Amino acid sequence: MLRLTWVQPEDLLGHELRQAAQDGREPKAVAARWRAAGGPEAPARAGASPEPSSRYLRLLAEDLLDELAELPSSLAEAEPTELAAIKALCPDWPARPAASGAASTAAPDVERLEAAWVGRAAGCLLGKPVEKLPLDGIRQLARAAGNWPLTTWFTARGVPDDLTARHPWNRRSAATSLAENIDGMPEDDDLDYPLLNLLLLQRHGKDFSTADVARLWLDELPAGRAFTAERVAYRNLLLGIEPPRTARHRNPFREWIGALIRADVHGWTHPGDPAAAAEQAHRDAVLTHTANGVHAAMFAAAVIAAAAGGAHDVHACLAVGLTVVPPGSRLARAVRHAVELAAVHEDFDTVVDELHATYSAAYHWVHAVPNTALIAAALTHADGDFSASVCRAVSGGWDTDSNGATAGSVAAALAGSPAALPERWTAPLKNRLATSVGDFDGIGFDALARLTHREAARR
Repeated sequence: MLRLTWVQPEDLLGHELRQAAQDGREPKAVAARWRAAGGPEAPARAGASPEPSSRYLRLLAEDLLDELAELPSSLAEAEPTELAAIKALCPDWPARPAASGAASTAAPDVERLEAAWVGRAAGCLLGKPVEKLPLDGIRQLARAAGNWPLTTWFTARGVPDDLTARHPWNRRSAATSLAENIDGMPEDDDLDYPLLNLLLLQRHGKDFSTADVARLWLDELPAGRAFTAERVAYRNLLLGIEPPRTARHRNPFREWIGALIRADVHGWTHPGDPAAAAEQAHRDAVLTHTANGVHAAMFAAAVIAAAAGGAHDVHACLAVGLTVVPPGSRLARAVRHAVELAAVHEDFDTVVDELHATYSAAYHWVHAVPNTALIAAALTHADGDFSASVCRAVSGGWDTDSNGATAGSVAAALAGSPAALPERWTAPLKNRLATSVGDFDGIGFDALARLTHREAARR
């Protein structure tokens, strides 16, 4: 049986009930009707429940999804999606670097861009074998291999079989991402989306529209390579739904991490101009996300733009990122909380334990709020050091590969050159990236840096 993930109505309804409780709606009456009809809970970690529900429950789930969409949100004013409303809530929105406000600063040097690509890949690869595992499982696997606190790649060598039976490595990733198996950078959506956005800029320039993003996806992104909010938005496009409604229609994942992982190229191509990077990320994000899902992408793009502009202080970069996020939003509060924790606790495990105690019960492990907070905590606690940043981001659990990727991108851009990154992270990548996007399969990070530099320099 083909049980397609992230689109089954009976699963979407459970996730939407949780989303409604988070974003200030009152879903109790709808939840009671769903439970009375025998509706299941949403899967905790998998993308689909193992067995389909009855036709009646599936039709009921679709009706209830639409009913939930009509409920008013008490957080709507503090957490807008529209760019003008976001900017109106941000008193410290960054000024454009040019006096006219029309042009960015000079493109970053190619070495800094190559470092950022390599750093993103290495951080992603570090997190791949433990994606979806609970925090305790990640810690046990690393300790069993003598790799805790985490300092290098995960390995199955020396790990007892009974432990891997309780906490199995990620089924799809272990064969290419454990230390003994790494041979170049395998395909991952955390690298596919930056490639898509590079294609987007090559074809449409920096003034692309959200519709341009949608058309590019339909042309270049295999549907099976899209997950969570991206898969739902893709389905909505095929149903004839226009952006930005693609982000809202029966899409309970619209505040998850998917837009954040697409933000890097927007930052890399606006070095020293976090405002322009955030605005560009917004046009991309609203295809699939709303509110905090969009804010997370804007935050990441602004942080990366600051780092790509030659900044050397990660704390200043994170502060810039917060200037493009509504300060009363859940995302801004979570990031501030994470930065404060990282600043006062010497032991990063203590920081992680506090973040999980605060957010794990309320949020899915792929949600943007806890994951963005963890990225900020990791970068703060590591003081921007590359190895410490990616290891802390991954060791904190939740969406391990995505968090490692973003932390790696920022820290490597701060480092400024691939030569500044430890060889244990760069050598196994072999300057080779596998992908199903465009003609990029097998491309080197040095070539990607040159292509990105070209787009950064375009006006």
